[in-house]
Amino acid sequence: MKKSHKIIYGIYIFVWIIMAINPKYPEDWFLENILVFIFFPFIIWMDKKYNYTLLSMIFILIFSSLHSLGAHYTYAEMVHFDVITQFFGFERNHFDRVVHFLFGLLLFRILFEMIVPSLNTVKATLFFTFLIIVSISAIYEILEWLAVVVLYPELGMAFLGTQGDIWDAHKDQLAAIIGGLINVIFYQSYKSLWILRKRILYST
Repeated sequence: MKKSHKIIYGIYIFVWIIMAINPKYPEDWFLENILVFIFFPFIIWMDKKYNYTLLSMIFILIFSSLHSLGAHYTYAEMVHFDVITQFFGFERNHFDRVVHFLFGLLLFRILFEMIVPSLNTVKATLFFTFLIIVSISAIYEILEWLAVVVLYPELGMAFLGTQGDIWDAHKDQLAAIIGGLINVIFYQSYKSLWILRKRILYST
């Protein structure tokens, strides 16, 4: 594994430890981190296998760090976002919406790299990456609801973070979809990335 990747993993672990100290709602923090416990080892394993680009690693570091921040305070009560909420006169804290948008925007690239070996054209890889973004976003909303209902029903809105909006889950998914679609604008960049990844695969 490249030294730069080890540094990125080290930075994330440091951020995660800091955000794990005295979270606002410990049960909420645990639920928010279940997927981290599952996917962090998976990302490391896949990185060792396919050696992802540095930009993809930086993107996932940014997203993961923001997720840790949201898990510490809860997304609905992320106090450091209050300045933006007050500045724009929002009726709710939109930190959760921003993170969902960044999920589609930032994780698109590493998912693209993951499925390059399985597909034969750039357009197909972009299309299936977008489908993965949409699918994960929808599945996450369902799992989020089930986790609260089954494990910690007393958490209620603290975990779901709907803030009184009955369409919250739908808007979160839309934010992720928009983030994912923005990547399509950079088609030429992804075409170059696709060619690079294919060359690496054929050379091993």
